[in-house]
Amino acid sequence: MRAPLPENLAERVVAWQASHGRNHLPWQKTRDPYRVWLSEIMLQQTQVATVLEYYARFLERFPDVAALARADQDEVMGLWSGLGYYTRARNLHRCAQRVVDTHGGEFPRSAQELATLPGIGRSTAGAIAAFCFSERVPILDANVRRVLTRVLGFEEDLAQAKNERALWGAAQSLLPTTDLAEAMPRYTQGLMDLGASVCTPRSPKCQACPLVACCAAFAAGDPERYPVKTRKLLRRAESWYLLVLRNAAGAVWLQRRPADGIWAGMHCVPVFADRAALQDCVASLGDACDLAMEELPPFVHVLTHRDLHLHPVLVAAGASAQPGQDPGDWYGPEAWQGMGLPAPIRKLLDATRSALW
Repeated sequence: MRAPLPENLAERVVAWQASHGRNHLPWQKTRDPYRVWLSEIMLQQTQVATVLEYYARFLERFPDVAALARADQDEVMGLWSGLGYYTRARNLHRCAQRVVDTHGGEFPRSAQELATLPGIGRSTAGAIAAFCFSERVPILDANVRRVLTRVLGFEEDLAQAKNERALWGAAQSLLPTTDLAEAMPRYTQGLMDLGASVCTPRSPKCQACPLVACCAAFAAGDPERYPVKTRKLLRRAESWYLLVLRNAAGAVWLQRRPADGIWAGMHCVPVFADRAALQDCVASLGDACDLAMEELPPFVHVLTHRDLHLHPVLVAAGASAQPGQDPGDWYGPEAWQGMGLPAPIRKLLDATRSALW
């Protein structure tokens, strides 16, 4: 089935992390759960280099959980704009409010309680508890899952819940047992570092790994087959037509996206499924629009499992124009620069700014 649990794995990871792991990141220099939580949420499916700038900006504006809880959601989304996966930002705000309202501004100290907060799953809860409170709990983010399945030769399909539970059980058994105050944060960080820099999805650097001597996947000569997960989410493509409607004062019409779906709750230009629907909307404006439509170069925005083929159309309109039934308003660059806009919409407005004003 799979290899037995290796001995002294935790000790090897801890020793390797101290000498070869990442020890310079700003969120590693604190056990403040607010700062650790913020970094963990930002790092979900986002590279460290990208997070560093956003992390510093958030802390400057929201130095503690109470400041974040008091903030307007639009300001939170505006600061988040460009990081993607915007549900994280909405849950970040909700979580801060829950910590303040329910827990008196103090984060719970156990992974079990942390996992009840908005946007904090089991692995993120384990990371916060291990880093801040040295709780003996495992994590299983994508990097750690890859490291452990390879070391153990874990061949079971992780698309099945029972196999995922079995891997969690193995991860629990491998945790440090002594000196937890120092060992748990370093062990947790060490597994993350190994997955990020050594035990990579392709062409892993096995000879540089402290676990190579006990790694079942290396012994079998096929580490890249792990982890095993048969269920794949299929990519699909969609075409969206974007109405960039400008009035005589130089403002652009923006409205909120629906509460569910892509860019949920963010400000955006009106979106249409096809060119005909956009043209019908423009025609409905009547005298409020001069009907001079300029089709801008289309571009593709890549999401995790979807490719958005975006077709922007620039239209001049009178101040009384209001496209469609959805509420919105006119915003000039001094306003939308600080709003929660999806990254491709912000780039579109920046790119067309010289044409707009």
